[in-house]
Formats: sequence, structure tokens, C-alpha cells
Amino acid sequence: MPLRVALVGCGKIADGHVEEIQKLAGRARLVAVCDKELLIAEQLAKRFGVPRHYDDFAQLLERERPDVVHVTTPPQTHLRIGEQAFAAGCHVYMEKPFALNHAEAVKLIAAAERARRKITVNYFNYFDPPALAMRELIAQGTIGTPIHVESFYGYDLSSPFAKALLADRAHWVHRLPGKLLHNVIDHMLNKVMEFVPDDDPSVDARGYSLRPAPTLHPDDQSGALDDELRVLIQGERTSGYATFSSHVRPAAQFVRVCGTRNTLRVDYVARTVTLETGALLPTAIGRLLLPFQHSLSLLREGGRNLLRFAASDFHYFAGLERLISLFYRSVEEESPVPISQRDILRVSRLMDRIFQQLEQRRAA
Repeated sequence: MPLRVALVGCGKIADGHVEEIQKLAGRARLVAVCDKELLIAEQLAKRFGVPRHYDDFAQLLERERPDVVHVTTPPQTHLRIGEQAFAAGCHVYMEKPFALNHAEAVKLIAAAERARRKITVNYFNYFDPPALAMRELIAQGTIGTPIHVESFYGYDLSSPFAKALLADRAHWVHRLPGKLLHNVIDHMLNKVMEFVPDDDPSVDARGYSLRPAPTLHPDDQSGALDDELRVLIQGERTSGYATFSSHVRPAAQFVRVCGTRNTLRVDYVARTVTLETGALLPTAIGRLLLPFQHSLSLLREGGRNLLRFAASDFHYFAGLERLISLFYRSVEEESPVPISQRDILRVSRLMDRIFQQLEQRRAA
């Protein structure tokens, strides 16, 4: 029997969740959506043919009795909604950021454990095809032992979402401890923490803004947000560097994993995984051929992407589809969740420390 699935929070990201849930017809059925603005819930339901819509989450839980709830509301509400869902016997697929802070993340996971329900977070890039290919190459020993990882996350302030939050000082993003950074950097950080296994690595974070300073009332700091971030993360044996930029163009998203034999570069926009190898031949001849080696690697990746495109498997939310599928399987088979609770907590702890450092430096 298909899992009964509900979704609460009908903003922009909800469309992606609904599309990927509906691809799993036969395994899961989206029975209802909910939003505090009933009209928004109704519009989403009509667009995707969802049978029922609500503006009262408690009423949805009572009437629909879903097996799984996707939570795509702002993070300020995640703990409350998660606890409601667990009390109703539901498993929870939580949109990022997982919680408002580390303390609330701990409470959410504790609530799941008490209810004997499962919870995961929407780190969908973790399951994108290039990320899977990267892990396969690393498992084969292609780069040797990972020593250092660099994660770059480019952001476009001219996107519709960014324009909305910059224009509206009452936007929920301004009420997050890390504001704009809080809403997106866990995607950047989880790529680093995959290779820095320490529970509590040392962190040095520097944030600043390259936008013109807003004119604010002394009591109104809602418009003062950082749009650039640099983070150095040092574990016992592995280090990481994370960059968030709203101004570098193109707005790239990539990871470089540097190992004792080779370096891998994973491009999440171009969907490529390439090796940065040394020269295969000695002296000037090897250096002459090196650009052709790298070009051939990119050409092979382009060919693979062309085949994926022809097979209708080259789409933005490929990782989201896989992550949802794996989470549903963990519910059906009572197997481990695709993203461990330990990793969720390590990222939330790291985010807390980053925002604390930014606030301390701002105050100083």
C-alpha cells in the first residue's frame, strides 16, 4: 500500500517536493497540502491535482492521518511542526535549514526518537549524480586520502526570492540568527563536513557585505545582512574552506576534494566530475599535454550528460528525487535514514558557531 504523504508550507520550494513525490506513484501518494494562507494551499493543490488542502495543520493530521509529512515552512516553525507530526505518528522529511539552531535540532531529533519515527533533512545535493560519482571515485582510491576540501556556493541576489527578502524587512529570513546566510549555507557546509569527520572542528568565520549599506533606524537592523562569507574549518586530519558569495559571477556551486594522489572537482551546475591530475609525461612535454588531459576529461563528462539528457535523467532535482525515495524506503523497510542524525547535528552546531562569531565580530 502506498505511503500517505502530506506537505505543510506551500512556498516556492514546495513545488519541487510535490513534483518529486508524484514521480513515486505506486510507492507514495500525496493526499493533502497545508499552508496558513488557505489560498496558497488551494493554488498548489490545483496545480498538481492534490485531493485536499488545509490552513490548519492539526486538522490535516487528524483527518488525513499521513505516514510522512514534508515540512517546507520557515525554520522558525520546524520544531513545533515536527513535534506535532511525531505526536500524530508521522515520519518527517524536513526542508533545510533543519532547525532554527543547534538546541532546536537536538530537540527535534529527540522527539523523533521518543516517537520512534524517522526524520531527515533536504540536503538533496548530497545525492545529485555528480556527488554519487565523486564518492565512487574516492572509494576506488582515485584521489588517495582526502586532505582538504573546498566548497563554493554562489548566490544570485537578483533572483525572485532574494529580491523579495531584500525589499521586505519583515520577511522571515531577516528573523533568522544568520539571516540570508542562515537560509542557504548548510548546503555549502555539509559538503565540507562529509570530509571533516570531527564532531567539533575548529572554525574561523568572516562575514561581510558588498552591497551599499542600508539606511536604517538605530533600532532596525533587519536590512543589515552579510552577503559574503568565508569559513575555515580545521579537523584533526582534514581541513576545509567554505565560500559563500553573492557577487562572484558566474554564481557557481562546486567542490574540490584534494587528496594524496589527485584532486577531484565536482561542478553542481555543469553536473561534471573531473580529475585535476599531474602531468603524465616528464618535463615540458607533460606540461604541454596537461591542458589536453583536462579538456578530454570535460569532454567525457559532456558526453555523459548528453546521454543523461537523452534519457530524461538530466534535471535539477535529481538528487531530491533520490533522497525522497531513499527516505521512503527507510520508512517502509525500517532501515537507516539516508542522512544520519549525527551529520545533521554536526552541521547545525557548525552553523551556530559561525553565526556566533559573525555577531561577535560585528559587535566588536
